[in-house]
Parts: sequence; structure tokens; C-alpha cells
Amino acid sequence: MTQALVTGATSGIGRAIALTLHQAGHEVIAVGRRAEALAELEAQGIKGLQLDLADPAAMDALAGLTPDILINNAGMMPPMVNFCDLPEEEITRAITVNLTSAMQVTRAIAPGMRQRGRGHIFFTGSTAGHAPFANLAVYCATKAAIGGFAQALRLDLAPHDVRVTEIVAGRVESGLYRDLLSEEARAKMYAGNTAVQPQDVAEMVLSIWNLPRAVDVARFDILPTYQATSTGAQDKK
Repeated sequence: MTQALVTGATSGIGRAIALTLHQAGHEVIAVGRRAEALAELEAQGIKGLQLDLADPAAMDALAGLTPDILINNAGMMPPMVNFCDLPEEEITRAITVNLTSAMQVTRAIAPGMRQRGRGHIFFTGSTAGHAPFANLAVYCATKAAIGGFAQALRLDLAPHDVRVTEIVAGRVESGLYRDLLSEEARAKMYAGNTAVQPQDVAEMVLSIWNLPRAVDVARFDILPTYQATSTGAQDKK
């Protein structure tokens, strides 16, 4: 049975991917910090692994795992303020969670894929990694770095039949802004079906995995239909 390792699996995109892969018949290991959310996934047949990937010691728990699919999805949004006003600890935390941990998890898993001559690594990126957004300088920087890392890693691993895909998501209705925006602001942001749903991303991931191994989708952009450009949204007609 094909095994998948999904980080940031307790909510949003990660949770949707974990459930979708499980329903498609894959053995899924869900990594996250929230015990209650992991327990809910375990009740549905998914193995939970409670880890804080910002802790370097967490990598020890990944030793010996040999997944065929790695979903590097763990991430966070720092406070949406001018860079000059962003506390240093928030800068460090965003870089650690969004970039460093993804590289460390990949370093723990990718050598085994290379040795076995198979595997697929996905990274949850963002349109913010490919276009500027005010008050998101650090988030943009981390996602731009993820994009660069994913594309270069693809070249490293392609000769070994290991595929790499960057997910470039536009506005997705997830918990990313839960601690940054009020419930009213979030409701307004997602009103009128103007956001991609986590399940939409999950279905794309499964579709790409199911392509012939000779085919690699280096990156896919998934945006709300009304979002005409990566840098902003038009009013829905």
C-alpha cells in the first residue's frame, strides 16, 4: 500500500489532503500539533503523529519513515503589519515554520525516495510567493523561498524518478487567518463562493499523483475563478 506523510494535517488544506488520500486507498500519516484534531483523523483510519515541526527534535520522529508521497503543508501567517513593525520573534517563527521545517522534513524523507527510485513531494506554496502583497513581506519571502527550493529540488530528484510539485494557491477558505482577522472579516473575505476550498486543492493533488510516473507537474496555480491575477482580486460580477 502506498504511504503518504502529510504535515500541517489537522486543518484546512492538509486535513483535506490527508482524508482524500486515505479515501483513495493510501495509508496516511498525519502530522500536526493538535491532539484533538489528530484524534478525529485517527477515528477515520489515519495514523496521527503529534509533532511541533518548529522543534528540531521533531525530526527524530520521522527517522525510518518511507512514504511514497510527502505533502509539505505545515505553515503559518505572521501578523499582517508593516515589516518595520513586525516583532523579531514573529519573523523567526514564520521562517522556521514555513521554510526551515519544510526543508528539514524533506531532508529526512527525500534520500529514501532517491534510493528507492520513486516518490512524489508536494509543497504548499502561495501566490504570495510569486507576487508582492503589502503587510506580508515575511510571508511572501518564505513562500518565494519554498517555490525556489521546490523547483531546484525537482531538478535534483528527476534523474531518480522522484517527482516534485509546488502548489501555488490563491485565496483558500482555510484557518490561515483565524488568529489574524475577526470572524466578520473572514466571513466577508469568503462570501459568495469567492475562495478555493481545501477539498479542491486535495483533488488536484490526487489527480497529479495519479498521472503516469513519467509525467511531473512542476507547479500548479489554483485560484478562485474571479481572481484574475495573482496579485489581487476583481469584484465578482
